[in-house]
Amino acid sequence: MRLHAGRLRAAYRRMLAAYGPQHWWPGDTPFEIMVGAVLTQNTAWTNVERAIANLKAADALSPETIVSLPPDHLAQLIRPSGYFNIKVRRLRNFCRWYVAQGKIRALRRLDTATLRHGLLSINGVGPETADDMLLYAFSRPVFVVDAYTRRIFSRLGLMDGEPSYDGLRLGIETALGPDTDVFNEYHALIVRHGKDVCRTRPQCEGCCLRGVCRWHGEGV
Repeated sequence: MRLHAGRLRAAYRRMLAAYGPQHWWPGDTPFEIMVGAVLTQNTAWTNVERAIANLKAADALSPETIVSLPPDHLAQLIRPSGYFNIKVRRLRNFCRWYVAQGKIRALRRLDTATLRHGLLSINGVGPETADDMLLYAFSRPVFVVDAYTRRIFSRLGLMDGEPSYDGLRLGIETALGPDTDVFNEYHALIVRHGKDVCRTRPQCEGCCLRGVCRWHGEGV
């Protein structure tokens, strides 16, 4: 799908001016960022931080240790992230693949399309999780689309209907051009704005995007 580059950039500038740089993604290593991307599925980041802190305290934040831990023990460590029994399987699937592929040194040598295909082959890693990893752990110019993106862009009149994940992602990437720094910041700002202001019941008064939004005032 085609998106208007000027309007996309205007929304980005307004959010950046309102909120400032977000300094995403928190994590000391690319592997920690990737673990966070798996654990943050269907939960708030504060819960993920507690789960990662548990892994660190147990000296278990390595792919080999995560795979070797008894599932019940691993489940208790990541329990704060919610859906912990499901996430144990997904995290172990990811770590097995990560080790088998030669870990970060080998994965960094792959082109973006090949790396994305590999990540998507892992049971439990979908497009949003894979793109989180590509953008924030590997610094690849891939735009992350989430529910906040769809909500905000729909209300701004930037998209019509319900485009596919990849259709919307590629439309944004084409309109903005490949820019890892902008993609990094834009996604973080979208999450901030979606959580704080452009909620299911939006807080339109004082919204930094009100001047470019086609939705406000129409009701929920």
